[in-house]
Amino acid sequence: MNERTEPADETTTDTPQDGPSDAVVSDAPAELSADVADTETIVHVMRHGEVHNPKGILYGRLPGFALSVTGRSQAAAVGRALADHDITLVVASPLQRAQETAGAIADRHELIVRTDDNLIEAGNTFEGLRVAVGDGALRKPRHWWKLRDPFTPSWGEPYLQIAHRMLAAVNKARVEAAGHEAVVVSHQLPVWTLRRFLEGKRLWHDPRTRQCSLASLTSLVYQGDTLIDIVYSEPAGESDPRVTGA
Repeated sequence: MNERTEPADETTTDTPQDGPSDAVVSDAPAELSADVADTETIVHVMRHGEVHNPKGILYGRLPGFALSVTGRSQAAAVGRALADHDITLVVASPLQRAQETAGAIADRHELIVRTDDNLIEAGNTFEGLRVAVGDGALRKPRHWWKLRDPFTPSWGEPYLQIAHRMLAAVNKARVEAAGHEAVVVSHQLPVWTLRRFLEGKRLWHDPRTRQCSLASLTSLVYQGDTLIDIVYSEPAGESDPRVTGA
């Protein structure tokens, strides 16, 4: 883990989508011993590497989108960075790009990649279209109605639903890897939404300001079942959050 997150320079605004900063669900009995309660567990929530996407579309949950050559290199870089870590569990979204990314981590630790549907990419009505600013679908009036509500949002899966399913996946991994480290591989929006939920920030946001580079790690540090730190790092380098369909 390389870089600790700094407080965001925005005022927290409570909305129905917000989550408390201590939003951690315990799956363990109340009578835990002191040793178990003090056990440190780390769940590294990873974004997949770069995808081969020559048409620059928003591929969402569409099948057949594999890592690019650069994406495979990014995944390998994270595998090397975590080689000496106590990784006992690797879980991934069912989508190909996440499975391939997870494979580079699992191979280093002689583990099998497990699949959790809760880690899947967010649903989006613009799936399969080009949606870069000033380009493609966003220039066509017939699509504008989809943008009527940026807070839920109206164009895709509700942020709160994303946060809840991601937290479920993380808690499951935390319990199984108790006392060790786990890696769960997901996608940019789900990872960023989870982080904002855990930090108690509003879930609606400007996508251009996400701190979630390709193959980055948002590492959740737990003491027992209590989240005590969030550490962000970029073992494979920085990427531009404004580039869609990467």
